Amino acid sequence: MDSIVLVGLVAGALTTSSCIPQAARIIRTKSAKDVSALFFGLMAAGMSLWLVYGLARSDVAIVLWNAISLAFCILILILKRVYG
Repeated sequence: MDSIVLVGLVAGALTTSSCIPQAARIIRTKSAKDVSALFFGLMAAGMSLWLVYGLARSDVAIVLWNAISLAFCILILILKRVYG
């Protein structure tokens, strides 16, 4: 594996995992009143565009981590709607 691909995979793992504490907190507290729907909506839009870009470039790291990040953003938006 190319070392730059490894950097991309690690970077994606770190940035994607940053959504986990927010989702876990919402689930644990059953409250999302302090979560910004606008922030996660904009993040979801950005992740969607990165996903399209990654698919166009056939970049595994970009596709993998942006697909997972998009799923987390959508989950948090759903939780915001449920518990917001």
